[in-house]
Amino acid sequence: MNAGDQYPNQREPQDMPPGSPSILPPGASAAPQQGPPLPPPPAPAGPPGPSPVPIGARAEQAFDPPSGMTWARVSPRLTWHRRIAVLLWALPVTIVGAFVMSRTSGLAGGLIWLALVLVSCGMGWIIAELTYRSWGFAERADDLLVTHGFFVRHLVVVPYGRMQYVDVTAGLLEQWLGVATVRLHTATAATDARIPGLPARDAAILRDRLAQKGESRSIGL
Repeated sequence: MNAGDQYPNQREPQDMPPGSPSILPPGASAAPQQGPPLPPPPAPAGPPGPSPVPIGARAEQAFDPPSGMTWARVSPRLTWHRRIAVLLWALPVTIVGAFVMSRTSGLAGGLIWLALVLVSCGMGWIIAELTYRSWGFAERADDLLVTHGFFVRHLVVVPYGRMQYVDVTAGLLEQWLGVATVRLHTATAATDARIPGLPARDAAILRDRLAQKGESRSIGL
């Protein structure tokens, strides 16, 4: 007996006309048709990570003023104090150096020396401006913060209770420009600090205020 005798209504696949439904034996189930694979579900979007901070910005945070405060700046006359000092040093160096170089290397040597001095003076004028901008100080309840330096930054914290005395100094050039330097002396020389380029009146007021705070903290200790 062949398959055609057992299932008379079933034809061989090759005998089925195109488009006719297939007839399966009793008990057989049609295999489910598989479509194209579904794309994977999108990954859950988490909170964005912190944006990278430049290295220079991270280093600058170590010298930021205290929270809620800004650096008090010194007088712009400090720039001219440094620039005039550069010129006063450059004048004798130029005369002596040009004379020596001209005697040993001729006129060309003197001109080269003069050019080097001029370049050095130009750099000194630029550094004087950058140095002035780097100075700042802030008075907190228990200590004084002083920051300065362009190529190498410094931040000094001076507790009022550690101050022994405060003085004000002014050289001839500073007196002519009307500025002074406030110096804070402590028991440890490493924590000494100074604030240059303050107007003379502001320097005297700051001296008295710091001395009063130092005395009150010392009595409290």
